[in-house]
Amino acid sequence: MADAFDPTTHPHRRFNPLTNEHVLVSPHRTKRPWLGQTEAPQPTNLPQYDPACYLCPGNSRSSGDKNDTYDHTMVFRNDFAAVLPPPGPLGPAAPHPLLATQPVQGDCDVIIFHPRHDLTLAHLPAEDIEKIIEEWVSIYHKRGTQEGIKYVQIFENKGAMMGCSNPHPHGQVWSLSEVPTIPSIELASLKRYASNPDVSSSEAPRGPNGEPCLLCEYVHYERSVPQDEGRIVVQNEHWVALVPWWATWPFEILVLPHHCHIPSLAHLTPEEKTSFAQILSAMTIRYDNLFSSSFAYSMGIHQRPVPAKEGADDEDDVAHLHLHFFPPLLRSASVKKFIVGFELMAEAQRDLTPEQAAQKLRACSDVHYST
Repeated sequence: MADAFDPTTHPHRRFNPLTNEHVLVSPHRTKRPWLGQTEAPQPTNLPQYDPACYLCPGNSRSSGDKNDTYDHTMVFRNDFAAVLPPPGPLGPAAPHPLLATQPVQGDCDVIIFHPRHDLTLAHLPAEDIEKIIEEWVSIYHKRGTQEGIKYVQIFENKGAMMGCSNPHPHGQVWSLSEVPTIPSIELASLKRYASNPDVSSSEAPRGPNGEPCLLCEYVHYERSVPQDEGRIVVQNEHWVALVPWWATWPFEILVLPHHCHIPSLAHLTPEEKTSFAQILSAMTIRYDNLFSSSFAYSMGIHQRPVPAKEGADDEDDVAHLHLHFFPPLLRSASVKKFIVGFELMAEAQRDLTPEQAAQKLRACSDVHYST
């Protein structure tokens, strides 16, 4: 007779309802030895000001433009933008139906989080993180209301391990004339869920027109699970940070509001912005404390592609504001997860279960290890 299924021991697959993909979970592999590549720890002894840094106040950038002597946040157009402003050329005729070209226009911005060269989100007081949130709200509205812009992506790459070319705390905003692949898949999944009135529990928050919301339902369920058994790492009055059931990255985090349905940053109340800043502080501190290092990650905000137009009735109403944190570290500050082999050719795979990852993060102090 086969053993009873144990998710901490037996391989299994989990389904991601946002992307319609599966992840293979192989918890028995956590004991395997590691003789592969290791990474240099992220530097933690940075100066408060670096005269060679192109993001520090008053310094010149590679474009020749000089930064303001800013005292909280600063935004400038990316000197090496991935997309360029309209008007752009028309696409060429496809030489074959399989070889179509679609021109894309838009713009790219850089948001410097703080004048101090050495302070990441984990080191900033919540009041300073709230100023970053205000900047996110402002640029989402500015870019999202421009003619021809259909999507605004706000994100942060932290650490050289994630391809960040400058340690000065900063994020980016790419605004495009088309909705990119991953957000469009998420929106389609949210729309599909919203079209079925019988899938959501009566207690979970619902969308603006009373329709079911996949993420509202999911976070409602997660909050009903006993903490020592579940995936929630930290929560406050309005927000929850958890390792999602379907997480791919070892210490992946999903941050989303739990008290009501919020379509975008533009819908946040002052109180929600304050508690948003507090949970970002709490979560990034735990990240650093996990391996007593400056924890690398890519973070991105998913929400309505652009702000709602007055009186508009469109499919973007199903969007629910949430943040993804995708960190590469696997078992220490120097060993990261690689996306190779089976994951490139078949499907995503992880060793540590989401529940085990959440427990490790919950066990971390809410006071930064460096203090």
